[in-house]
Amino acid sequence: MKLLIIEDNEDLLQNIRTYLKREGYICEFARDYRVAFDKVMSYTYDVVLIDIMIPGGSGLQVLRELKSVNPQTGTIIISAKNALDDKVKGLELGADDYITKPFQLPELHARIKAVNRRNQRDGREIINVNEIAINTDTMEVTVNGTAVDLTPKEYDLILYFASNKNHVLSKQTIAEHLWGDYVDHLTNLDFVYQHIKNLRKKLEKAGAQNYIESVYGIGYKFKVNNRP
Repeated sequence: MKLLIIEDNEDLLQNIRTYLKREGYICEFARDYRVAFDKVMSYTYDVVLIDIMIPGGSGLQVLRELKSVNPQTGTIIISAKNALDDKVKGLELGADDYITKPFQLPELHARIKAVNRRNQRDGREIINVNEIAINTDTMEVTVNGTAVDLTPKEYDLILYFASNKNHVLSKQTIAEHLWGDYVDHLTNLDFVYQHIKNLRKKLEKAGAQNYIESVYGIGYKFKVNNRP
């Protein structure tokens, strides 16, 4: 899962980032309105954590802009203890949840998982693609009931494909999903091909069909025809 943390308190930002990266998330961050705005306009995220009070503008305005371009993105407002009006405004603008400072990181983690399941997976913990089953809670993948040993990046990739089945995904889009805006520092996108090659091999070895099709000059499609 790829997250954006919009927070100007350096200690809190680093605590959240360290905790969530340890849990296996890709975490990007923004400390002010300008950077936050640029990121939500340029990249897609599974969940965005938004502190309302940030330098240069309001987190509520970031939320408004985000929902105008990517309404499906999960959003959690981080609010001050006595900021009831801001919480209400945030929910009215489409925020999925809010959490009040100070909070425990395990609680934040639980809320992130709940928002992501609700928004991106229609509340389902198990995503089934014919013989493939993806458990978004335990991060386990099985083929006809047999577990497939995937790396974290391979798991992210199969989940991304399954969530966008029958849609063409460019190499750049896939790279950004796996690595966030750090992809800008890479000289090429060869690693995308390597991850897909390894994922194909493991799924086919476990007995799955090859659903991943190359689209010449563009990227890849996870082509699925549902069985009766």
